[in-house]
Amino acid sequence: MSLTIYLHFNGNCREVFEFYRTVFGGEFESISTFREGPDDMGVDEDALDQVMHVAYPIGSSMLMGSDVPPPFSSSKVSGNNFSISYSAMSRDDADEVFGKLSDDGQVTMPLGEMFWGAYFGSCIDKCGIGWQVSMDASEN
Repeated sequence: MSLTIYLHFNGNCREVFEFYRTVFGGEFESISTFREGPDDMGVDEDALDQVMHVAYPIGSSMLMGSDVPPPFSSSKVSGNNFSISYSAMSRDDADEVFGKLSDDGQVTMPLGEMFWGAYFGSCIDKCGIGWQVSMDASEN
């Protein structure tokens, strides 16, 4: 298991991560846009080239991020522009951790199989902290 910080942006995710790359060097492990997602995501045409997901290794850590256009969230501001990403060891682990984190909180995306090959869900815990629980579906 591991924890990763996941940052959220209002359309400038690529710019921010390119800046971090000038600071720390290296390359992105992956970067994709909403245009690469399924047609039924409901993202407006003007947001299709925004970052849907970026993973950037820094030393032994991973910094991840995305833009969060409607319909996924309201505007991001300092204080709600991040979440903690939990990489589960198994589907059962993901279910258990997600259940505990979302208890008395708010499920923002139920756990389920995602088009990018992960078992994934997101929630805001009862303390107001955003969490993403993920397990690589190929590890089932």
